[in-house]
Formats: sequence, structure tokens, C-alpha cells
Amino acid sequence: MPPEIHNLFTKNKTSHNTEQFNILLQTPHLRLEQIVSYGTISDEDFWYDQDKTEWVLLAKGEAMLEFCEGKVVSLHAGDHLEISAHQKHRVASCSQDAIWLALHF
Repeated sequence: MPPEIHNLFTKNKTSHNTEQFNILLQTPHLRLEQIVSYGTISDEDFWYDQDKTEWVLLAKGEAMLEFCEGKVVSLHAGDHLEISAHQKHRVASCSQDAIWLALHF
């Protein structure tokens, strides 16, 4: 039997007001997630401070990431970057159609 085919752009049938985190692949050393944002941004006083390095790809939409040092980066579909472990960051803005891939390793 062939492997099951999935599509990165297929969304779960849940509320469009809640950001979705879907694990696509996980091993003891890495986790690959699909994130469907629906325009969700980080709370103003919240910073991601992750134990692992994260490679993130904005597959669809537009977004802005803010880093605690004050730098803001603008992302468009196809843009990707690596965020070092414990490099504090937050989602400052995000389009309704934003879909991300995040690889934690």
C-alpha cells in the first residue's frame, strides 16, 4: 500500500479564530510543524524563548517577526530564516492566510 498523501495547505476544520499547530513529523531530535495562523499575533508582553533552534518558512501569506533586541523582519511567502535557541522573538503581524513550516532541532 502506498504512503498516505497530505497537503500543506489543507486546514483543519476548526475555528478560524484559533491558531493551529499540526505536527507533521517528529523524532527524538526534531519536530516539523505546520502552523496556520489566521492572522494571530503574539501578545504584546509575550516572547517565544525556545530550548531548540527553529528554522521557519512562511509558505503562504505575509508576516513580521520582532526580536527582543528591537529588530523587526518582514516575511513574504517563500521566505525562511533560522532562529537560534533562546533568541527571544514574537509574531508582530500576520496575514489571515499565513501558513508556516517550523522545524525545531
